[in-house]
Amino acid sequence: MTDVSIPYGGYWSTPFAKWQGALAHLHSLRFAAYVAKRSLAQRHIAAAAFDFGVLGITVPQKNTFYGLPWLMGELGAAGVGGPTISQACATGVRILATATSEIQAERATVALAIAADRVSNGPHVYYPAPNGPGGTGEHEDWVLDNFSHDPFAKLGMIDTAENVARKHNIGAAEQNEVTARRYEQYADALADGAAFQKRYMELPFPVPDSRFSKTISELTGDEGVHPTNAVKLAALKPVVPGGTVTYGMQTHPADGSAAIILTTPERARDLSRDPGIDIRIRGYGQARVERGYMPEAPVPAARAALAAAGVSIADIAAIKSHNPFVLNDIVFARSFNIDVMSMNNFGCSLVWGHPQGPTGVRGVIELIEELVAHGGGLGLFHGCAAGDTAMAVVLSVTDKR
Repeated sequence: MTDVSIPYGGYWSTPFAKWQGALAHLHSLRFAAYVAKRSLAQRHIAAAAFDFGVLGITVPQKNTFYGLPWLMGELGAAGVGGPTISQACATGVRILATATSEIQAERATVALAIAADRVSNGPHVYYPAPNGPGGTGEHEDWVLDNFSHDPFAKLGMIDTAENVARKHNIGAAEQNEVTARRYEQYADALADGAAFQKRYMELPFPVPDSRFSKTISELTGDEGVHPTNAVKLAALKPVVPGGTVTYGMQTHPADGSAAIILTTPERARDLSRDPGIDIRIRGYGQARVERGYMPEAPVPAARAALAAAGVSIADIAAIKSHNPFVLNDIVFARSFNIDVMSMNNFGCSLVWGHPQGPTGVRGVIELIEELVAHGGGLGLFHGCAAGDTAMAVVLSVTDKR
């Protein structure tokens, strides 16, 4: 089977901007193409290098029916096709898995896995129902209604967190302690003028106008991150009366895009910023747990990814997670008997926000850069998704220099 590699530096992410913030006016697909064109030029990679693409997007916008082919045309690769995929918060890992499979099957050699979402200004959808009373249809707010109600589990996402907190006896004090640690880890990424983030992110970041014709402002980093501490966290009240989870212990909706190039080991050396750094995909895992217990799902997904890679948790040098709730990390660490405070170095979605499709992609990018900074090793990324599901990926970084 063909090995699948990621060229070192062959990835990028925008800063993530808060809901209704600096990126809320931009069409997410066109914005992703704009960012990709800039990023490829900065890396001296021609759009002609791609022969496959996969787009991850979870919040539809005008003309996103045309999906991946439209995006590839916008960034200068009009001859490239591929699917558009939505798997809620697991979309990032899913598009990586799709690109990996295409290369392993030798249907492609250089693939762009790109994710784009604008949670701000989500669509308000009307569904005609000619046979309804008076012909009246149904409607939904795509973002808010789906945050608050799983049609199968019959509850909201916050309720899945409280279910898991009760089951595992995870109190507010423990969640606050880990949350404070996550903000300390994010601060490490901002040290020395955000040196860690500048490994993969253009900073300051130029924000274009809605026609992508001029720059109207700039972001110096993620927008919407509010510094906190143990005292501030302890003062917050639970979102659900009688519960444990506060707004401080969960992520916030955001806008942004992120992308990773996947290819063969031979082509990776050609496209890499440093051919001496070898990055390879080792295995993927997917899982679904009991309805209404979403934060537990990364545990079996990670076990599946570890099994696919033929390694154990003891072999893993760095762990990154999509943690919409901090208790995701607590449950995961307890299940694998590891130190919860050692996960998510340099940041995570709990802090920098959650634009859904791009979230996991950025997480994997940061995992790679953490491993490179430490001289290599095996890394694990995992994250839950709507419908009590999760996906995980194991990758390796080898420094041959």
